[in-house]
Amino acid sequence: MNNGFLQTPIVYLKGVGPNRAETLKSELGIETFQGLLNLFPNRYIDKTQYYKISQLQRSNADVQIIGKIVHLKTIEQKKGTRLVAKFIDETGEIELVWFRGQKWIRENLKLNTPYVIFGKCNWFNGTFSMPHPEMELLTDHEQGTRVYMQPVYPSTEKLSNKGISNKVINKMMQQLFLEVNSNFSESLSDKLLYELKLISKSEALFNIHFPKNQELLAKSQFRLKFEELFYIQLQLIAKKLTRQQKIKGFPFDQVGEYFNDFYKNKLPFELTDAQKRVIKEIRADLGSNAQMNRLLQGDVGSGKTIVAVMTMLLAIDNGFQACLMAPTAILAQQHYQGISALLKGTAIKCALLTGSVKKTDRKPIHEQLENGELHILIGTHALLEDKVQYKNLGLAIIDEQHRFGVAQRSKLWHKNEYPPHILVMTATPIPRTLAMSLYGDLDISVIDELPPGRKPIQTAHRYDANRLKVFRFIRDEIEKGRQIYIVYPLIQESEAMDYKDLMDGYESIVRDFPQPEFQISIVHGQMKPADKDYEMERFVKGETQIMVATTVIEVGVNVPNASVMIIESAERFGLSQLHQLRGRVGRGADQSFCILMTSHKLSSEAKTRLETMVATNDGFEIAEVDLKLRGPGDLMGTQQSGLLNLKIADIVKDNDILKTARYYALQLLKEDPSLQKPENLIIRHNYAQLVKYKNIWTYIS
Repeated sequence: MNNGFLQTPIVYLKGVGPNRAETLKSELGIETFQGLLNLFPNRYIDKTQYYKISQLQRSNADVQIIGKIVHLKTIEQKKGTRLVAKFIDETGEIELVWFRGQKWIRENLKLNTPYVIFGKCNWFNGTFSMPHPEMELLTDHEQGTRVYMQPVYPSTEKLSNKGISNKVINKMMQQLFLEVNSNFSESLSDKLLYELKLISKSEALFNIHFPKNQELLAKSQFRLKFEELFYIQLQLIAKKLTRQQKIKGFPFDQVGEYFNDFYKNKLPFELTDAQKRVIKEIRADLGSNAQMNRLLQGDVGSGKTIVAVMTMLLAIDNGFQACLMAPTAILAQQHYQGISALLKGTAIKCALLTGSVKKTDRKPIHEQLENGELHILIGTHALLEDKVQYKNLGLAIIDEQHRFGVAQRSKLWHKNEYPPHILVMTATPIPRTLAMSLYGDLDISVIDELPPGRKPIQTAHRYDANRLKVFRFIRDEIEKGRQIYIVYPLIQESEAMDYKDLMDGYESIVRDFPQPEFQISIVHGQMKPADKDYEMERFVKGETQIMVATTVIEVGVNVPNASVMIIESAERFGLSQLHQLRGRVGRGADQSFCILMTSHKLSSEAKTRLETMVATNDGFEIAEVDLKLRGPGDLMGTQQSGLLNLKIADIVKDNDILKTARYYALQLLKEDPSLQKPENLIIRHNYAQLVKYKNIWTYIS
């Protein structure tokens, strides 16, 4: 089939016309024949079976019956009328009922003519009835494209209002297949078709829209899901291989004095096995000639900073500089303090550069960076400024990566003649399924073990009615010298309401914890950055015992003495947010607690979130539940969900197909990296189109 034909505007398909074309475009994004072809059904109704009236059960199920109408009558009701038909077959009779469109139905129905009817059967007053049945003359039914498993397509209220029902979409689909003659170009190689026992592209597309039976439907779904995931994996892996081959990295072949001295004499505690494994993986990357691009995942408090420091020391041992970029000034400040403390007593020079550093203080930093005196620069977006020039940048570490745009990251690449090695650190656990799809072009390391001596945080769910007991518990903890976080949700659309909730909460806390005995900090989004930093600083220094805040404290704030996290209206937070907030406590040796406060009105999804939090501290387990609850697009925020705009596959439910697709994509690129072999030309052609259109289903057909 000529691919160009499928790019024909949908308005030219018989039975569509300008008005329907406009609605299809605005509601479903369908503009071409191709777009309609790739509107895949949500579910199917089994029409393989015809029932006799005597076989009907009182089950409210959808049934299909062949028979004829022998009588029609209009019955008066309290409001309006209803049209009732007597429908019979050789075994019995049922009533067909219409409450709307009676005039048209009365004029168009044929008495004593065989019909196929389909709909839900109700049992009332000893009689079966079927309201608003789908009806088709038996002669038309036998001549048309026989749909044994009727597809149900995605719909919207506007589509229904404009008369574009499921039946209308089905008719459009039949027309499209007639015009295309059900003949579509193959897009996978013979080898893949043979090894995976896949049906052809034409057969798969026909049976996804008009399945003859369950078995063919299952084969069609597998074939099309595999294809979608295979091309996405191919794109990710090819990107990674290109980078490894074309983008040279600085080889760090020395493990020198700085690294060895730190490892033997300065480590504050024994490394966990997970940390040792990750450092080994990083060293292998740095020793090769390719640029490192590694994602380091580790739950809150798993010891990523030590790994970052030791990676920086490898860079310095090899004559290079390193930088660490954090998303906020507070985080950058904490990294700077933590890393400076770890490197105390060494000859390594470390500096901090954020937006608030004065111009006079910046000058020496810029000079020392350029002459090589400064080994490590830690900061925020300020590190990306053009004025910031390095003598020899060899390693860039990015913390909490999904807060930085791609353009910002690429700026770091141009700070040396070759791009520096990149290590991305995140405390947001990314489920393996999602990591494979989103970060398939990065190598992934995971620290899945907490340092010894850390006590798991105890999590409890309490209702608002228990508030006094919770306040008593806070008092007891403050008496032990601990500090407390109390966090309120902040949802942008209702900022005013949330601000009111926060201030009401703050006032009730001030009443229950009066000065001078208690000191309270408050931090929220409407404060000036300088005021926010001042309040945070007071809490970090221990001058205040309670920090009342909106979610601005979510990432990276480190106060070892804070041992209690109270989350108000916990049902309004997502799972990953709850887990991130809980990670603000449990950073010292004391037992820490997280208390989730809610009202009694909870949706079943909110209950699942709260039960998961109480049951486990494992970020990866939590991320898997979150992925099932919210789906991949939501989980990663808008900038990454584009890649996951899947038409037919679901990376949670189709995880096994995803793994198979990745395996075959890897094998293919190992054997034929540039897809030059004759047997792979089909894949090469379709891959080129995918890259061009940035969406597999825009073109592949």
